[in-house]
Amino acid sequence: MNDSKTVYLVDDDEAIRRSASFMLRSSGYAVTTFATGVDFLDAVGQLDAGCILLDVRMPEMDGLEVQQALRERAITYPVVVMTGHGDVTVAVQAMKAGAVDFIEKPFDKAVLLEAIEDGFSRLAQSHSNLSRREQALARLSVLTPRELDVLEGLVRGHPNKTIAFDLEISPRTVEVHRANLMQKLEVASLSEALRVAFAAGVGADQD
Repeated sequence: MNDSKTVYLVDDDEAIRRSASFMLRSSGYAVTTFATGVDFLDAVGQLDAGCILLDVRMPEMDGLEVQQALRERAITYPVVVMTGHGDVTVAVQAMKAGAVDFIEKPFDKAVLLEAIEDGFSRLAQSHSNLSRREQALARLSVLTPRELDVLEGLVRGHPNKTIAFDLEISPRTVEVHRANLMQKLEVASLSEALRVAFAAGVGADQD
């Protein structure tokens, strides 16, 4: 059984969601399905690490656009794309954008499982300092530019008054930004916030 392995299946075709989910669940994977790329992106910030099985032809946002959004959020979960027969050009674009593999519809169970296992192998290899940096960057991506400015001031060891002076805002405004960024990062202390910042490389170019 692969109880710790979760596949996020993103496809607007309900029949594909049903059939692929059945194949994966019968092989021991946990599966969470999404009917659109938008739904998946709305949820991905709260999801545990897993492998993404992503259709490239979808309304609202296609698979390539979803990949781009994931990159912008520094979310590096392995992506296996599903293409229609003859969509080789799109598959190549997806691979260039970081997909670990692509499979053509209709696919059989062996092809699907091989692609998913390759994705999980990449995920296991990525549990490194680089992976932690990417995860930290993903957490910081929810902050506003001004909240990032305040966090950089905290990384420098500056008190609120100094940060306020440097940013030409009031100390009270700094306090508000500081409280907001800690809430968004889901940290309870300054030291926790700093650990996230350091992992992301904030202040790495400072003396």
